[in-house]
Amino acid sequence: MTTSTLSTTTTQTWIWQGFPICYQAQGDTGPAVVLIHGFGASWWHWRHNIPVLAQDARVYAIDLIGFGASAKPIPGELKPGEQVPYSFETWGQQIADFCTEVVGEPVFLVGNSIGCIAAMQAAIYAPEQTLGIALINCSLRLLHDRKRQNLPWYRRFGAPLVQKLLSFTPISQFFFNQIAKPQTVRKILLQAYAHPEAVTDELIDIMMAPASDPGALAVFVAFTSYGQGPLPEDLLAVLPCPAIMLWGTADPWEPIALGRELAKFPQVQKFIPLEGVGHCPQDEAPELVNPILQAWIEENSN
Repeated sequence: MTTSTLSTTTTQTWIWQGFPICYQAQGDTGPAVVLIHGFGASWWHWRHNIPVLAQDARVYAIDLIGFGASAKPIPGELKPGEQVPYSFETWGQQIADFCTEVVGEPVFLVGNSIGCIAAMQAAIYAPEQTLGIALINCSLRLLHDRKRQNLPWYRRFGAPLVQKLLSFTPISQFFFNQIAKPQTVRKILLQAYAHPEAVTDELIDIMMAPASDPGALAVFVAFTSYGQGPLPEDLLAVLPCPAIMLWGTADPWEPIALGRELAKFPQVQKFIPLEGVGHCPQDEAPELVNPILQAWIEENSN
C-alpha cells in the first residue's frame, strides 16, 4: 500500500447555488485534473493519488453535494426554485460549473464508481471544458429502473420494496443507524476491497465522518430510492471526449465482463484490467493506478 503526505494540499470552499462545497487543490503547474469520488466517499478517497498526480499537474478533488464536507441539504426542506440535489444531472452540473468557475480551463476528469457517471454527465454539459475522462470501475447502475428486468426475480422485486420501506423515516433512520457503524462499514469495505490490509482504521474514519452530519440520512434515502437518470451506456454513446477505463478484476459489485462491454464504445481508447483489485483501485492499489493516470494525462496533454 502506497501512502503519501497531503501536507501541501489546500482545503477550500466554493459556494455553488448557495451551498458550500468542499474541495482540495494541489500542484502549481501542468494540466488541470479533477477527481470525483464514489457513493459514500469524499475527496479523501484520493489521498494516495493527489500528491503523486500533483507532481506534473494541478489537481483538484471535489466533494459532491451531499457527501464529504460539502453541504447536505434535505430535499423536502429546499426553498421554492432551489435545485433538488442527489441526481447525476445535479452532480454533473456541479462538476461542470466547478471546472468553469474554479479551475477556469479545460480539465481531465477522473471518477470512481458513481463518480464516473457524474463525470460523463459533466462532460456532456460542458464539452469545451473536458479534455478526457478516466473511468475507474464505473458504476453499471444495475438497479436502474431500465435494468431491473434483467435481474433475478428476488432482486427485481426486492429493490423497489426496500426503497418503499426506506421512505418511512423511522425505518430509514433505523437502517441508516445500523449501516453507519464502524464494524458495518468495515464489513462492506472488506467486500469491496480484494486486499483486506487496505481497509485501514484511517479509511473507516474517512467513511464514517460525514455520517453524523445533518442531512446525511436524507442523502442516503434520496440516493437509494433513485432509479432514474442516465445509464453509463447512455452517456458513452454521446460522450464528447476520449475516455479510458480501469477496472479491478475482483470487483464484486460491478462485474468486469460488463465493463468490457462498455469499452466497445468508440470513445473508449483503452480498457485496462487491474488484476486482483476490487471496486476502488485508486485507494486499494494506487501504485498501479497512479502511473496509468500520469501517462494518460501526459499523452493527451501534448
